[in-house]
Amino acid sequence: MSASRELILSRVRAALRDALVVPEVPRDYRPAGRPVDLDVLVDRLVDYKATVHRIREDEIASTVEGLVSGAVLVPSGLPQEWRPAGALVDDGLAPDRIAAAAAVLTAAAVAVAETGTIVLDASPDQGRRIITLLPDVHIIVLRPEQVVAAVPDAVARLDARRPLTWISGPSATSDIELNRVEGVHGPRNLHVLLLG
Repeated sequence: MSASRELILSRVRAALRDALVVPEVPRDYRPAGRPVDLDVLVDRLVDYKATVHRIREDEIASTVEGLVSGAVLVPSGLPQEWRPAGALVDDGLAPDRIAAAAAVLTAAAVAVAETGTIVLDASPDQGRRIITLLPDVHIIVLRPEQVVAAVPDAVARLDARRPLTWISGPSATSDIELNRVEGVHGPRNLHVLLLG
């Protein structure tokens, strides 16, 4: 072994020998399973500039038709009764056809009341991630039983092997002068149809 290599390895061994022992961090400070407050979710969503509509399940199609003029894209697994008239079904559409849609209508996997975050997991009723990023308007149908109190509750419900998209309001970013720009990385408008 070369002298240089031995010198480097001896320094690494010395550094590791003097390393601090990191104590175990308790993680029970925010237990899962706390009660859900739908009003907290609505407040957070509105704070993020999303529009929340509290409707019945039989009003989904008519509500979407009232929100959007133009083609509404839907994933292939979205329930038929939720689809507005003339819905464009994503069966592997090209990006230019997806981007030309006025809006996309999807379901959700789970929502977090505390953070106002909605999670999609690419299930058949949510579709491919690309369909939720290109249209200017994203409309999400959310059932009350899909809402959990905090992030640990959401993580417990999700399958980490699925492609997860965490949405907290319309797409927005700010430049160095804190000028907010919407629609850079996804839809500029988010509508949540909260059922019940």
